Amino acid sequence: MTSDVWLPFHADEIDGLPEGPDYRFWDGGQEFPADPADCVFYVVPYMKPPAVSRRPMAEMTSLRAVQTLSAGVDHVLPSLNSLPSGVVLCNARGVHEASTAELTLALILASLRGIPDFVRGQDKQEWRTGFRPSLADKSVLIVGYGAIGSAIEDRLTPFELARVARVARSARATARGPVRPLAELPSLLPDFDVVVLTTPLTDSTRGLVNADFLSRMKDGALLVNVARGPVVDTDALVGELKSGRITAALDVTDPEPLPPGHPLWHAPGVLISPHVGGPTSAFWPRAKRLLADQLTRFVNREPLRNVVLTTGT
Repeated sequence: MTSDVWLPFHADEIDGLPEGPDYRFWDGGQEFPADPADCVFYVVPYMKPPAVSRRPMAEMTSLRAVQTLSAGVDHVLPSLNSLPSGVVLCNARGVHEASTAELTLALILASLRGIPDFVRGQDKQEWRTGFRPSLADKSVLIVGYGAIGSAIEDRLTPFELARVARVARSARATARGPVRPLAELPSLLPDFDVVVLTTPLTDSTRGLVNADFLSRMKDGALLVNVARGPVVDTDALVGELKSGRITAALDVTDPEPLPPGHPLWHAPGVLISPHVGGPTSAFWPRAKRLLADQLTRFVNREPLRNVVLTTGT
């Protein structure tokens, strides 16, 4: 019976890995570490192009589990049809919440308080003082209220907000308050000063933030995208930014990486970070703990955590 596990870390770097499997290191290099047909557990390399991550999957005929190191799984979905029936796909819930929530707060505060303008002023030795918007007393709408959305709200709580509202695919109750269904989003948008996108990229969320969505946002509102670039219609956003009616802070873009000369780079009122919500010092220990736990479960034939779907069902 095959027992190869492909890891984007060297096995001796991960404490607590169970004995038994043959651990193969592969982080997206041109040469495979072994025959993909012998792989039973595939940990997808982190922050690699989707084509690289998917390249061995069609040959993984013995595969039983795919583990991403990202919260989103959209980059591997196109290859699932090539996999055997019964393969479980797991995401990295629990790995990125802290880092992504930190960056979300940084983007909100930097945008509202004008930090980019201060940096440009410092470069020119200019003292650019004056009143700036505060996060205090603002209303925030979180669109996509999963683990990351909840972590963002945890960090928003001390900032004396007027209120926080939550939107997800379907309505539910939480300890902090109700989560509203996505169908109510159009009626909610005009009432919020900051709209944070944390939704996964699916067929229903691709292009969710279109011209109609943006037109419904409150005058002077800030759009923050830490989800996936294609959740936002880039052309519609550029048009709205040029009008000066809203501002934006984006950790993800469409296309990505954003190419030189793209109009989004210099659109007024936009702050762009290069998809750095997850890759921080907090990633490594959390990712390794997740892998040790998942592989222990796998070896012991226990249910895996964070299962998104199972092929063939």
